[in-house]
Amino acid sequence: MVKKYFIIIPFLFSASLYAQDYREVTIEKANELARENYPLIQQKNLLQQTANITIDNLSKKFLPQFTLNGQASYQSDVTKIDLPITGFSIEGPAKDQYKIFGDASVLLFDGGMISTQKKSAQLKAGTEAQKIEVELYKLQERVNQIFTGILFLEEQLKQVSLRQKDIQTGIDKMEARLKNGVAFRSNLSELKAEYLQSDQRKIELNAGKSSLIKTLELLMNVHFSDSVVFKTPVVTTNFENVNERPEMKLFADQNVLLDQQKSLIKAGNMPKASLFLQGGYGRPTFNFLKNDFDFFYIGGIRFTWPLNGLYTRKNDLELIEIDKKTNSIQEATFLLNMQTQLTQEQSEIEKMTALIQSDEEIIQLRESVKEAAKVQLENGVITSGDYLREVNAEDQARQALITHQVQLLQAKIYYQTLQGKKYE
Repeated sequence: MVKKYFIIIPFLFSASLYAQDYREVTIEKANELARENYPLIQQKNLLQQTANITIDNLSKKFLPQFTLNGQASYQSDVTKIDLPITGFSIEGPAKDQYKIFGDASVLLFDGGMISTQKKSAQLKAGTEAQKIEVELYKLQERVNQIFTGILFLEEQLKQVSLRQKDIQTGIDKMEARLKNGVAFRSNLSELKAEYLQSDQRKIELNAGKSSLIKTLELLMNVHFSDSVVFKTPVVTTNFENVNERPEMKLFADQNVLLDQQKSLIKAGNMPKASLFLQGGYGRPTFNFLKNDFDFFYIGGIRFTWPLNGLYTRKNDLELIEIDKKTNSIQEATFLLNMQTQLTQEQSEIEKMTALIQSDEEIIQLRESVKEAAKVQLENGVITSGDYLREVNAEDQARQALITHQVQLLQAKIYYQTLQGKKYE
């Protein structure tokens, strides 16, 4: 039985009604449509939309920022000035005070914080999108397994038909001998029973093929015609290392994002400057000696330099370096695992190639023995059981060839998948 390729995980899709019947399907088309129809692909667009909105919001921080405030208060005491001069007094402010005022500020210099945050938002979206690409790559492996599984069952069905043809030849010869009174009916019954068992085998294979086809239809969101043809891909294998795997780009993106976090720390510790204007109406104003309601305002340049971050700056940068080392370790582990699998698949390809050569030689020998058995059956030299034994021996040889051919195709496709080839 073909290894590791018939595990099917059911999916629930809100699929629309199929638009057309496909009469011919390639492995590239299967992967292309499965990718387009997979719900996770929609998340990539949402990530970019989120990044665009975040960047737009950050850009607006350079626009004037407004704040409206209001306050009414009563205090137990106020500042008073008592002068020992007859006929002269200074009225103190009232204990009940009111004011409504607005603040406006325009950022002049932020130490590169906003531009760094914009870049971080875009890099984060790219990194998350690449994680989705990693998941979509697993979908490709699943589609490849289903597609080659269909090819395997089709070849099995062809072989069953060939076996039935040989059995039917035996039935025809046995019926002729039975008419001539030189054969037993039990021999004919034995051949017919084998023919019916082959019919049962066809039912099993067709059921398995139908299940795989329905799964592929769901993944691709299409409908296959009854006469659909699944084209066997032509695969050439170059024994190279991992090159285009999406995980490799993810590791690189994560490193860039970590470097960007360093820039965020540095920008956060930079001084900042802005213009400001505050104006309002209330009592008292900035002149505390005037106890009347009036307008007031103040404006200028505001300078701030957050120094608290300097306490943790060294530790924060060290944590990022630890994350980068962790990322490098994960990348090295991934490369080692991929190289191990590539080596195993290369050995599998070489083994299957050698087995196929041997299978072809065995089939030639088994076919010659079977043809001789046909003549012997017709002449009454052997029984129907002897003839079936030779038919089954050739059938087993051909089944072995089919299995090894499909396993070789699967191994080559899997090898290319490990390298990073995309079938789309």
